[in-house]
Amino acid sequence: MEKEIIVQKKGLGKGLSALIPGIETREDSPYLQLETGRIFPNPVQPRHSFDEAQIDELAASIREKGILQPLLVRPRGDGYELIAGERRLRAAVKAGLKEVPVVIREVADHEALQLALVENLQREDLNPIEEARAYQRLQEEFGAGQEEIADRVGKSRSAVANTTRLLSLPQELQEEVARGRLQAGQARALLGLERDAAMLAAGREVITKGLSTREAERLVRRLKSRGRRRREGSVLDPDLRSLIERLQRWLGTKVRLAHHPRSGKGKIEVEYYSTSDFERVIRRMMGNQS
Repeated sequence: MEKEIIVQKKGLGKGLSALIPGIETREDSPYLQLETGRIFPNPVQPRHSFDEAQIDELAASIREKGILQPLLVRPRGDGYELIAGERRLRAAVKAGLKEVPVVIREVADHEALQLALVENLQREDLNPIEEARAYQRLQEEFGAGQEEIADRVGKSRSAVANTTRLLSLPQELQEEVARGRLQAGQARALLGLERDAAMLAAGREVITKGLSTREAERLVRRLKSRGRRRREGSVLDPDLRSLIERLQRWLGTKVRLAHHPRSGKGKIEVEYYSTSDFERVIRRMMGNQS
């Protein structure tokens, strides 16, 4: 059972400082004040990259206003393991603070991980790949469904599902998304290509040419259409291909055949380029050339 310890200033006295070295209270803070040197990082922290420019901005804010939200820690050996608030801790150290306000919770390992994941997701501190991996861990390690995760982090179920899909990208593209060189919307468009080699080639083109999300979607549609045409040409036996070529010459337009060899079923697509051209093709097909 999770036990939260939030020590109020009133009635604290000096007893807690003697029991827990390195902790003292301040007159203007209802939380414990803990020496930064006694806090060590969470080994299962879902966030792996930290923007140093943002840390500098946060450090400047902390120098001016202090830490507005306490860190969440749990007792661990001779010190305290950080559950949530690593950006704040890094910025506090950079700002020169020797102590930070904390809330201490005594929780099991799996609860600490869950709290760290949810806290980071709620604060939107993660890049899209870190976010996707956090959702995946909540699903795999805690059996949480997408609806439950969405409720806990304040997002829609579709947003959780779409972000998790990014983990289907090749590793190289996941790294590009994490670095911000490839946007999540562009990356999701690439998933439509299905094959890793195709996604990698298209992803590199999107990055190199600086394509927008809409342009990336058009690129994917064009590549998929080209692939379909190649597949259609490769499955047609010579007799069928000859018939399609004769039909194209007779109708005077492009004709495509989607043929399924096993069932023998398929469909024929006939192109036209204007209303009058449509009427011409129909007359031709009905045997009326007038």
